[in-house]
Amino acid sequence: MTTLLLDQSRLEIALTRTERLLAFQRGNVWIERETIARLQLTDEPATWLRGVRAPGTHVPRVVSLGTWRSAQGDDFVAIRHGRPGVVIDLEGDAHFSRLVLSTRHGLALAKALHLDDGDAADAEV
Repeated sequence: MTTLLLDQSRLEIALTRTERLLAFQRGNVWIERETIARLQLTDEPATWLRGVRAPGTHVPRVVSLGTWRSAQGDDFVAIRHGRPGVVIDLEGDAHFSRLVLSTRHGLALAKALHLDDGDAADAEV
């Protein structure tokens, strides 16, 4: 699915051209590291979808990509159904209040985000 790149200052959600097209995104999604409030691992990220898709793509039991709008804020979603993932709560981000992502590397991402000494500079997750 998506590639997650983490450095000392931000998390980049690198989307393929097809993913950008389906998610209605012009480029990759950048999240400042200090806006990440909480990360939760999940076996089925699709259960965390909230609100309505606007804009984006949703094929039931296959894929969900794009922005989901709800009363709690906008979520960026990039999931393949049936695969493990992460839910990342954001505080103070200009565009999103939460990220819901499919990734096999959720545990590694969680560990890298909790490093305070900066040893994870330019870590690809």
